[in-house]
Amino acid sequence: MRVLVTGGAGYIGSHMVRTLELGGHHVVVVDDLSSGHADAVPKSVPLVRADVRDREAVTHAIRTHKLTALFHFASRIQVGESVVHPRLYYRDNLAAGVALLDIALDAGIHELILSSTAAVYGNPIRTPIDEDHPRAPVNPYGATKLALEGMLEAYAAAYDFKYAALRYFNAAGADTGLGERHDPETHLIPLVLDAASGARPSLRVFGDDYATPDGTCVRDYIHVSDLAAAHLAALDYLTRGGPSGAFNLGTGKGQSVREVIACVEKVTGKKVPTVMGPRRAGDPPELVASPEKAKRVLGWEAKRSSLEEIVSDAWRARG
Repeated sequence: MRVLVTGGAGYIGSHMVRTLELGGHHVVVVDDLSSGHADAVPKSVPLVRADVRDREAVTHAIRTHKLTALFHFASRIQVGESVVHPRLYYRDNLAAGVALLDIALDAGIHELILSSTAAVYGNPIRTPIDEDHPRAPVNPYGATKLALEGMLEAYAAAYDFKYAALRYFNAAGADTGLGERHDPETHLIPLVLDAASGARPSLRVFGDDYATPDGTCVRDYIHVSDLAAAHLAALDYLTRGGPSGAFNLGTGKGQSVREVIACVEKVTGKKVPTVMGPRRAGDPPELVASPEKAKRVLGWEAKRSSLEEIVSDAWRARG
């Protein structure tokens, strides 16, 4: 396949680029490097430093390299920031996504894989969460991703175009030396590793009085390499004639904050200093995926997503 990857210098996008290249696919990256890192893109992969709304640059990349599929990772991802600065999310997630899709369709793209999120579901009324669960996002991050999904559904019905919206639960881990380098960092596992290594004085735990086995929030963590494999499976499914749709990507099992801390201490051999704080607004007690549709339809399931392997790989990537 000949694939354009937006946000390919970011955390998940760079893993996708490596996976595609190792699989013998022709890959081109478009990334403005506002949060990505040029050194995360292999030197053998063309990197176009541009905003996804740049019609001239994106069109030139697609037509010059005869690209036919698009993986769209370029996005703002911080839930808290989306509440404080919603205009950034409607501009850089939704408006940019609309512009990109119009450019891509005009240039000859026929398949798109969207990096979506479990945040489209909002506070769950049942768990594990399947794709038929009501979608009621409680923050602008989830709302903009859901709006993009709606746009893709409408476009696919009207034009020569197919899509898969992949709803991640909690991406984590690392591969081929590529770890998480967010600024600021908001994901739990790198924050716990920071506390274990001394890069931060302690880990703040937001609430220990939830209705979960140990009182802390439970989340479904999935290895970033498993996510990349799911994207390949989704693209293969579309090119073989599969209909468009949305798929949850998770393991079907959850781990609590305390379990993550214990695993980090086991893997690193270091104590994690913690400070207990109050609950954080908008944090549901438990978010766990039902990955059955992805397994049944895409033939995909997580293979590297045990908590210990995720933590070990993330720790190793730090050097």
